[in-house]
Order: sequence, then C-alpha cells, then structure tokens
Amino acid sequence: MDFDSLFNTQLDDLKSEGNYRIFAELERACGSFPRAGNHGDGPDQVTVWCSNDYLGMGHNPKVTTAMSDAVLKYGAGAGGTRNISGTNHEHLLLERELADLHGKDDALLFTSGYVSNWAALSTLGARLPNAVILSDALNHASMIEGIRHAKCAKKIWKHNDVEDLDRALSECPADATKIVAFESVYSMDGDIAPIREIVEVAEKHGAMTYLDEVHAVGMYGPRGGGVAEEQGLMDRITLIEGTLGKAFGVVGGYITGSVALCDFIRSFASGFIFTTALPPACAAGARTSIAHLKESQIEREGQRRQVARLRAKLDAAGIPHLPNPSHIIPVMIKDPVKCREIADILMESYGIYVQPINYPTVPKGTERLRFTPGPLHTDADIDHLVGALSALWSQCALSRAVA
Repeated sequence: MDFDSLFNTQLDDLKSEGNYRIFAELERACGSFPRAGNHGDGPDQVTVWCSNDYLGMGHNPKVTTAMSDAVLKYGAGAGGTRNISGTNHEHLLLERELADLHGKDDALLFTSGYVSNWAALSTLGARLPNAVILSDALNHASMIEGIRHAKCAKKIWKHNDVEDLDRALSECPADATKIVAFESVYSMDGDIAPIREIVEVAEKHGAMTYLDEVHAVGMYGPRGGGVAEEQGLMDRITLIEGTLGKAFGVVGGYITGSVALCDFIRSFASGFIFTTALPPACAAGARTSIAHLKESQIEREGQRRQVARLRAKLDAAGIPHLPNPSHIIPVMIKDPVKCREIADILMESYGIYVQPINYPTVPKGTERLRFTPGPLHTDADIDHLVGALSALWSQCALSRAVA
C-alpha cells in the first residue's frame, strides 16, 4: 500500500481549503524580543505580534541567568521520570512557589500545560466514582482530550452560560461525582468566564471546580495568580491549572490544589508517571519568573497600556476586532485564504509576523489574526502594524468596521 498517497490526499485537502499551516523559521535572539531573525521570505528581522510570551519574561535577565546557572549546577536534563530518577530540588521549590501563587496547599509539575490538563482531567474522570465532567463548549483541545480519555460521563454546557450549567448539573445522577471544567481567559476570542457565578452554581450542586488559568497566570491579579486571584476566588476553586510557557516565559504545566488532590494525580496519572521530568534549569527559570511577577507590576502595566493603545488605533482605522476585556486582540478576516494571504504580505512586505488562526482551532468562517501586544512592543511598532493593516484592508477588499 502507498501510505504516502494516503497522507498526501488529506494534506492536499487542507491546502485547497486554505487551512494548511506553514511555520515561519524564526530565531528569537535573547534580549531583543519582540524582534526575531527571519530565515524565510521577507526581511531578515521581523516583529513578532502573536507570541504567548505575553510579558517578554523569556528574555528577562533574571530568568535567563537562573536557567544558565542551573544548567551548570545540575546539567541539561532531569535524567528521566521523577519515579525513576528522583525529584530534583528545583522541582520542589517550583511546586512550593506555585502553591503559594494560587493560595493552595500543594502543586504538581508537568512537562506542558497540554499534558497537565490531559493527565489531570483523564485521571479524575477515570478514577472518581460515577464521575461526570461538565465541560464548557469552548474548552481547549487539551481539556477535551483529557475528558475523552477519561471515558466517563460528560456534559457540554453552552459557553459561559451559567444557567445552562445549572440545568446540566441538575440532570446529573444523585450519586455522581460532578466536575465542572472551564477556563478563565479563552485564547481565541479573548473573553473571560463569569467565574464567581460558575463557582456559586457548582457549590450549589456539590461539584468540584476545575479552572484552566493558562492564558491568565502572570497577567491578572496583584501577584499574577490569574483571574481567580483578581476576583478573590482562588480559595473556592478545587483545582487551578496553569502553564509556565506563556506569561512566565519558560516551559511546563502544573496543577494546584489540596495535598490529597495533588498526591492523587501524582499517584495515578500516566501523563505524570511515565514521562521525563521537566529539566531542572527550566524549573529554576520558571520559579524566578513567578517570584519576579509576584512583586513587579511594571510588566503587567506596560502590557495593558499597549493593548489599550492598539485597540484604540484599530478602532480609529476601522479595522474590526472582537471586543473583550482581555489582552488578546482577534482581528477578524473570516476567510482562510485571505487570512493566509494577509499574514504572508505582512511578513514579506512589512516585517510583521502574525500567524493566521483557522480551522480547526476556530470554526470555519471565523478565521482571524490574533495579536498579543506586550510591554516590549513600542508605540512605533503599533503605528507600523495599524498602518500595514489599513493598507491591506483596502487591497484585499475587506470591510471596515464603523470607526
């Protein structure tokens, strides 16, 4: 059998639909973010506008120094799983830092935010008696995969619809262990969940709450604990999950909760037991980043200022973007081919890198460019971006919003 022909047939379908993804070959130079070297078409250096390193902490000298020092002290890798090779002291220090960040008794590290969601939700759903996971309709793929792997009962409730959640919980069997799974900041539309109302409904029905704060940790709250910290709700949420690879600028994922909860996941989650542990240097860098953002407001304030400036400039130019209260600015194109074309022209002619977002990340017909301004983007960067978008809007015959 010609297996390559089977692969290529489906790849050709993706290309014809405009949903085939091309990755730019970029070179992040330490200390120059959001600039990056470009090894593809267009100028040799570009400005990155879609990074999830929201605060530029991946280039913070404290973080890079902590990581380089740790490599010299511990070596490059962890040497294997924590079950076999042992727990490095840096792992424990980071878990204590994370537990403190979220006001919890314990934390558990994973190799990515995807793995922490997949492992925790699949373990909870598979091992808790008569489990029913109630999942927000727009939850991330990692949460969906975890729920699917759990093979327990599930209910999908309408996105951010507390009344629908209440109805779904009411329909659960009396003996069910109910788990309400949702996110704080949804990364594609940039909207924020009504966390207080969700928690109140969950408490009414005796349900566990599972909150993904991946796009919020480091960004919201007085110490960067996320939206739940900002709203004073961390103590009412059973499990808070997050990442070290976005606002904290390094790599890894984690959960926080009670000692018993974290020990339960540690003891039964295959995604923790059978995978190599996070390199100690990454743990040291992440711990340094978290500790810095617990104290410093400079990065968050600078980021919010630039988000507000870009929104205002887009409004003045009539460029349509989804209104939301978060740091994520989706500029709507609603056509996969045009979305790809605009991204290519921005890169090749203007030195602006933004990755088109298309199906299956977002529904067909809602294709977009997703901008994430940070404190290291200058006012001149914003002016250049809006000028380029304005020129392309006419060139590509896209409708403008009412300014």
